[in-house]
Amino acid sequence: MSDAGFESFVDKWLVAEPAQAIALGYLDAAERDACCALACLEHELIAAAYGIREPQVAAVKLNWWGEELARARQGEALHPLTQALFADARAAALPAPLYAAPVAAALTQLGQGSVADFETQLAAAERFHGALAALETAFWFGVEASPARAARLAALGHLGAALAWLDAESTHELPLPMALLARHQLTREGLRQPSAARRAALRDQLQTLTQALEAAQRLPGPLSLFRGLRARRDRALLAGALRAADPLAALRAPQRPRLGDAFYLWRAARERRAGR
Repeated sequence: MSDAGFESFVDKWLVAEPAQAIALGYLDAAERDACCALACLEHELIAAAYGIREPQVAAVKLNWWGEELARARQGEALHPLTQALFADARAAALPAPLYAAPVAAALTQLGQGSVADFETQLAAAERFHGALAALETAFWFGVEASPARAARLAALGHLGAALAWLDAESTHELPLPMALLARHQLTREGLRQPSAARRAALRDQLQTLTQALEAAQRLPGPLSLFRGLRARRDRALLAGALRAADPLAALRAPQRPRLGDAFYLWRAARERRAGR
């Protein structure tokens, strides 16, 4: 598909995740558009869930996506992304609940308050991001494939990315659990100002996320090329932030290309083809 509308969404996704441009070269030409469309759809749903300040406006947009996905399963796709996705027979063959779950989870978390501890925070993130990962896993590998590893990595990746906006004023949940704020005697307002306590709390969360990412890799289930590359870069981002004198600045710095990414993608693509 060479539709300009579709390609504009791919371009927007690649601006947010430029490293994924490398992964496109390891996809078969016949599946490139549908795989990109699903990744772009995830990007749009995440943007609606977190990027819109007013929960009511976000709900309207998310509900529209839910309706569009239901229409697309009936062969009535209107949006360039759903048209590209459902041009692949695998998309129409997936059960309807896989498409409904991410939208329902995103709607549930709108206006959600701050959470008490990391375990609760992770569980909350996994409801939405895990549902997105389950849809992706089923599309790439079939409904029998376990989404456990992809779901956990997706949730942890979101929590890590959220730390970059630690000092931003937001109506969404805090990127740090309340127990961590209490341990370092921080308030929401205190997060907006540099301090030794803020750096210490941030390092604690980075360490917890790093350990959780390592544990997640031992969970069952395959990873799409996009998900696997993102997880690699998430680990590198957290490791760099932990080493940095200013962890927040390191989280916000553009990630440079990594020499090992191309080899990882080549190997992952070869294993996927061998498993078909």
